[in-house]
Amino acid sequence: MKLRIKGDSLRIRVSRSEVARLLAGERIEDTIHFASQENAKLTYALEHHASGTAPTVHYADGNVTICIPTAQAIPWCSTDQVGIAETISVGSAGSLDLLIEKDFACLDRSDEDNLDTFTNPNAAATCQPRDLISNG
Repeated sequence: MKLRIKGDSLRIRVSRSEVARLLAGERIEDTIHFASQENAKLTYALEHHASGTAPTVHYADGNVTICIPTAQAIPWCSTDQVGIAETISVGSAGSLDLLIEKDFACLDRSDEDNLDTFTNPNAAATCQPRDLISNG
């Protein structure tokens, strides 16, 4: 699982095997350590629950958990739907833009770098050179 944070936006990209695990009811979790101290880390997780009607984000003691309703998780996991987006109110701090999406293969990376990713829908596209403009 890849995590991207920019301002008040949170983007999670999930690999093919992680999507399968989520569909099977597992919690997907990863941790980043910032220093040698035990509490100098951030754990982030993705899970789904039968209750709820929209994605939620919970934070406590260095743990961020993103919960999506099962009614959204199952179609996302089992179809070609790319992502789930939600803007979540964070009270007086404003809002958090959340995006959960399948991790597509990068077109400019090696096969090794693209292991366990989804096939990029643009993989068959080819770049066409721009026409050269002649001045004369």
